[in-house]
Amino acid sequence: MARLFADENFPLRVVEALRRLGHDVLTIADVGQAGRSLTDEAVLGLATADDRTVMTLNRKHFVRLHAAELSHAGIIVCSLDLDFHEQAERIQAAIIAHTPLAGRLIRVNRPAIP
Repeated sequence: MARLFADENFPLRVVEALRRLGHDVLTIADVGQAGRSLTDEAVLGLATADDRTVMTLNRKHFVRLHAAELSHAGIIVCSLDLDFHEQAERIQAAIIAHTPLAGRLIRVNRPAIP
């Protein structure tokens, strides 16, 4: 399964669901950086140094970082979805569809409401 790194604003319930699905997920708090207002570049650097794909709701900034052609272990940008289990399932499906994740920008959006 994937090695993932959730930024500070990523829902903990999605992290927990991904762990139950077998993914190795760390959070900013897990690495002792909670509440330190790390820059997006620093978050990406922490994840990359540990060969982890970043998961974030901060789409605009991380899309920009990816476009800057920085080397990274992957970026998954998500839209906010309060159905945490379903969001974890969509992330897992995206990981399976886009492996290897290194250098990729993957968008995982909540489905449109009819």
